[in-house]
Amino acid sequence: MKIISIPVRESWEELFRRPTPEIEEIEDQIKPIFRAVMSSGDEAVQKYTSRFDGVLVDSLLCSPQEFKDAEKALDPELKKAIQNAMGNIKRFHSAQKTTRVEVETAPGVLCWQEKRPIEKVGLYIPGGTAPLFSTILMLAVPAQIAGCREIIMCTPPNKEGKVHPAILYAASLCGVDRIYKVGGVQAVAAMTFGTETIPRVYKIFGPGNQYVTVAKQLATQYGVAIDMPAGPSEVMVVADDSAKPSFVAADLLSQAEHGADSQVVLVTTSQTFLESVREEINMQLAELPRKDLAQKALSNSKLILAESISDALDMINFYGPEHLILSCEDAEVLSEKVINAGSVFLGNFTPESAGDYASGTNHTLPTNGYARQYSGVNLDSFMKSITFQRISEKGIQQIGPTVAIMAEAEGLQAHKNAVTLRLQALLSK
Repeated sequence: MKIISIPVRESWEELFRRPTPEIEEIEDQIKPIFRAVMSSGDEAVQKYTSRFDGVLVDSLLCSPQEFKDAEKALDPELKKAIQNAMGNIKRFHSAQKTTRVEVETAPGVLCWQEKRPIEKVGLYIPGGTAPLFSTILMLAVPAQIAGCREIIMCTPPNKEGKVHPAILYAASLCGVDRIYKVGGVQAVAAMTFGTETIPRVYKIFGPGNQYVTVAKQLATQYGVAIDMPAGPSEVMVVADDSAKPSFVAADLLSQAEHGADSQVVLVTTSQTFLESVREEINMQLAELPRKDLAQKALSNSKLILAESISDALDMINFYGPEHLILSCEDAEVLSEKVINAGSVFLGNFTPESAGDYASGTNHTLPTNGYARQYSGVNLDSFMKSITFQRISEKGIQQIGPTVAIMAEAEGLQAHKNAVTLRLQALLSK
C-alpha cells in the first residue's frame, strides 16, 4: 500500500481517485449486449451466459427441486446464521415504516402523503468469485416488508450450471421463489426489457462489478429505475493510537478481498500507528485464501498520515466512502460531523463485516463517491411517496386568488381559469 504523509488539499482529487475505467469505455462493450437482449430475448441471454460464465444452462429458471436440494446440502449452522442475520435485518428495516403525513396547509386545504410499494422489482446477486447470499437478505427482506407484489432475482450460475445452495436457501427463506440463472450485463438487460422467461421490472437493485454498475445506469435510459450506482467495494478507516492495529488491518483486508478493483484507505494522525497497521496487513495477508485478489486491491489503496483529526474529517467528506470506520477516541462526536458516507461503524468493536452480514443495517451502499448524493438501500428504496390533496369550498376561496395571480404572471391562462371558474361558481350560489 502507498504511504502518503500530510497530503496538501490540492492533491486530494488525485489522491482519492477510484481505480475505475471511464464509463464510456465500458458502455461501448455493454450497448451491444443490451441491443441483443432487447431483440433476441432468451437466446441472447443464453449466448452471453455461455460466453461469460462458460456454461449453457438447460433452463434459466431455478426449479423447485433445486431449492429442495439446496436446503438439504446446506450446513445447519450456516442455516441458523442466515436466519439470525435475517431477523436483525427484518427488525431494523421494519422500524423504518412511517405513518401517513397529513397537514392542513390553509383552512379547507388538506394535504397528505402516503407510501406505496414498487410493484415489480428485480434483485441482482453477484456470484462470481464469492456467492453473496447475504445480499439477498439485504434486498429481499425490505422488499417483502414494503409489500412489493413481484420480486425476482438474477444470479450467475457456476461452471456446472448451478446456483450456490446458500443463495437458493436465503432466497427461499425471504420468499423469493423465482430465481434466474443469469448474471452480469445480460441479467440487467433481461430485467430491463423482459424476455420470454424473465419479466421486465420497474426497479433493479443490487451490487456488482464495474460492468454491472454501468449496465444499471444504462437501464435508466429505458425507463427502469435503479437503487444507486453500486460498484466495487471500498472502506475508509480513520484511526488514532486508541485503535488496535490488528483490528484495523483486518478491516482493511476484509474489503480488499472483495476484488482486485476494491479500494481501502487508512487515515491516521499517528505515524507509529500507521507503521503498525502496515506490518499487520502483511502478516494477515499471507494467511488469506483470497490473498491474490486482496493484494491487487491493496495496490490501489492508501495509508495516509493526516496532520489533524480535523483534516481527517475533511478527507472523509471529500472522499465520501461507502463504508467508514471510526476507530478513534470520541468517535461519537466525530460521527456527528460526517456528511458523506454510506454506512458508519463506530468504535474498536464495530467491524464493517458486522454490517455486511448481521447487525441489521443494509450493506447495499453507494460507492465511487456517490455517498455525496445517494443513500444506501433502505425500506423507502422499495416504496414511492404519493401526495394527495382535498380542497373544500372554503379552501379554494382561501388559496384560489393566490393561484390565479401566479398563473397569470406565468402566462398560463388555462391554469388561472381552472380556479376562477370555481370561484365564480361559488359567488353565484
